Amino acid sequence: MPSLEPLVFSQPSNELSSIAESERKKLLAKNDFFDKNFYSSVHPDAIANGDDQGKGTGAYLDVYNQGAGAIQDIVERKSLTVVNEYQPNKPYTTPSA
Repeated sequence: MPSLEPLVFSQPSNELSSIAESERKKLLAKNDFFDKNFYSSVHPDAIANGDDQGKGTGAYLDVYNQGAGAIQDIVERKSLTVVNEYQPNKPYTTPSA
């Protein structure tokens, strides 16, 4: 029966490991989702409030809201609505026979 080697997760002490450790500390400092600030559908960074971060409205299954999406999404939606024959005041209809 083969013997199993123990798993060692320690990093060697070299220049690359020290650079990785310093970069990891810099990147973790940017994370603003800590124990009491979990990311959720109502987090300020998830809400579409005119910035380029948030996409949602925080409402459950709110898919027909014209304010949903990042600022780029809203601008693009408005530019496409101009050339689309189906608009909020002229929606798709079910054909009648």
